[in-house]
Amino acid sequence: MNKAQFIASLAPHFNDSKKDATHAVDIIFDTIVRNMAKGEDVMINDFGKFKKVDRKARKGRNPFTGETIQIKASKKPRFLPAKGLKEVINGTRKLEPAPKPAPKVVAKPAAKKAAPKKAAKKSAKKAAPKKAKKVTKKAAPKKAKKAAKKRK
Repeated sequence: MNKAQFIASLAPHFNDSKKDATHAVDIIFDTIVRNMAKGEDVMINDFGKFKKVDRKARKGRNPFTGETIQIKASKKPRFLPAKGLKEVINGTRKLEPAPKPAPKVVAKPAAKKAAPKKAAKKSAKKAAPKKAKKVTKKAAPKKAKKAAKKRK
C-alpha cells in the first residue's frame, strides 16, 4: 500500500474528503519525523516504536573490487514492532473488526408548505391548456419552414 492508497482508505472516515485525509496523514508523518530528528522515540501502543539509532564507524568490503573500505558513522531510523503487532502478523491474535466510518449526514431541503387542495386542482386545470397552446405554436412555424423549402 502506498501513500495515495492509504489516504484513499482513510477518506471514508473523513466524509469522503481526500483533502482532509491527506492533511491528517501528512500531520502524522511530519510529527513522527520531527520527533525522531530531535532524538526522541515515538511509541504507539500495540503498533510499535520509531527511534533514531547511532551506527558506529566500521570497516566494509567493496563487492566489486574486494578491497576493504572504511564506512563512516551514521544515524538511521529504526522501527521496532510491538508485541501486539507481532501477534497479529503471526496469527496468534485476531484483529477486532475495523472501525466503520461515521454515517454521512445529508442536509434535507426544507419542506415546502403544501397549497390548499382546491387551489392545487384549479392550477392543474389551468396549466394543461397552456401546454397545448405552446405545442401548437411551435408546430406551426416548422410546417411553414418545410413548405417554404419545398417552394424554393
